[in-house]
Amino acid sequence: MKTDINIVPRDKWKTGGRQLLIAGPCSAETEEQVFQTALRLQRTGRAFWFRAGLWKPRTRPDAFEGVGAKALPWLTRVNRETGLTIITEVASAKHVEACLQTGIRHFWIGARSTVNPFTVQEIADALKGTDTTVLIKNPIHADLQLWLGALERVNKAGITHLGAIHRGFHVHGNHPFRNHPLWEIVVELKRLHPNLPVLCDPSHIAGQRELIPYLAQKAIDMDLDGWMIEAHVQPDLAWSDARQQVTPEMLNEILEGMVERKKDAPLNGSKEKLEQLRDKINALDEELLQAFRSRMQLSEQIGELKKSKNMTILQLSRWDEMLEQRIANGRMLGLKDEFIKRLFELVHDESIRIQTEILNPVLQEEKK
Repeated sequence: MKTDINIVPRDKWKTGGRQLLIAGPCSAETEEQVFQTALRLQRTGRAFWFRAGLWKPRTRPDAFEGVGAKALPWLTRVNRETGLTIITEVASAKHVEACLQTGIRHFWIGARSTVNPFTVQEIADALKGTDTTVLIKNPIHADLQLWLGALERVNKAGITHLGAIHRGFHVHGNHPFRNHPLWEIVVELKRLHPNLPVLCDPSHIAGQRELIPYLAQKAIDMDLDGWMIEAHVQPDLAWSDARQQVTPEMLNEILEGMVERKKDAPLNGSKEKLEQLRDKINALDEELLQAFRSRMQLSEQIGELKKSKNMTILQLSRWDEMLEQRIANGRMLGLKDEFIKRLFELVHDESIRIQTEILNPVLQEEKK
């Protein structure tokens, strides 16, 4: 259900009709590093906001955890001498208070904080009564409710300049990205809150600078409202996340290569063709739904048979064989293995749910 929160709508965030670009180093390391990065970003004419992490929540205790409040004057110097808007990460009420005292009024809440409602509430309480902008990164794991909850907590504190940052999700297994994009979660967030500005953080999704152009373009293709990209004067020497940072000049080249997309481009004579194609998709989707219903009816019959024979619900050898066969068949049809795997995992999960209800009706009653 769409339950739009009380925010400044996304179309008000763009400057001159352009996507919002937030750029700067992963971490503020020295005053010279911060200022030179900002100066070179300003010269590109691309960046609107300058980012730098002062407090860095790290996985391991011996990693560089930021220089802290000592760097606040460095950021105010950047604003004073370049005109770039300053934004930094906050993870506690003390961080918020220190920034506000220095005049910084744009913040983001990181993935490690978003995952903890207590932390988000502490930050939200510290923000009450302030005219600030807050961007909230998705939680580390693929939990849309946690992300929504963080947005709602900050919004209830009276923050209407509110947006989201998609930085990908940690998932098990081998993937080309540091954090899996899982674009479908972003699509659902946008569906639930169509006015919410959503930016993409391709640096954290990619984990390596070579993949940033692809992800930045994908963000445009998905109708996101801009990017947060890590830029550093000497990325290979960065004190944190060196592999995913680019120079300001490299960032400029990446953005020059972006292809702008339009939601409502004039179709002229193509409008009728587009409607015909959409009609065909609608018809096929209806056939798919009927096929899925028939398949689930067969799952019900299998559940009844297993119940009568006192069989286990999960037959692992059957599931392995079926999945392998479906992936092979899909490959012959030109369909991606990952798509087929995810599709049939969903189908199998629903089949297991149906059979569980048949074999364990008492448990289902208890849930009610």
